[in-house]
Amino acid sequence: METDNHGLDSTPKSGLLLDDQAPSFCATLSPYRSLSRTGFFILMAFVAVSCFSSGIMFVVAGAWPVLAFMAFDVLIIWGAFMLNYRSARRFEEIAVWPHNLLVRQVSPAGKVREHCFNPFWTRFAVDRHAEIGITRMFLRGEGRELDIGSFLNPADRESFAAAFSQALAGVRR
Repeated sequence: METDNHGLDSTPKSGLLLDDQAPSFCATLSPYRSLSRTGFFILMAFVAVSCFSSGIMFVVAGAWPVLAFMAFDVLIIWGAFMLNYRSARRFEEIAVWPHNLLVRQVSPAGKVREHCFNPFWTRFAVDRHAEIGITRMFLRGEGRELDIGSFLNPADRESFAAAFSQALAGVRR
């Protein structure tokens, strides 16, 4: 699977090595964010200047409390973007070896949850919608069900599902 800029990365991470053997499939899934840090600063500068200039016009007209509300608007927009960027730190690493399937889910706070499956007994399944495409991807096996890639957009889900299905089938041969 090739690396693209939409949340899929096939480069193996050092933490995913098992028994000094490289996995036959390794992918890092991360949320896609369309606005870079530079774009964020440009957007916030535009919003701040717009709100400040509008607020000054209200102050001149005698409605000085409006300036405080405009400043509050800038603060709320900044806070929303900070929460968005924080949630973008979430990612999942998925690796397949001939006798092991490892899913490592890392939360935005850095909390790591690892799930191991036997690739021969694990089934990869997707839920599809006629217009949207894949709406859910999950692993089912050993009496457990695990959602993966829930934060991916539909195109990335399709790409990952095709590559992961092929890798899982290749290990079972």
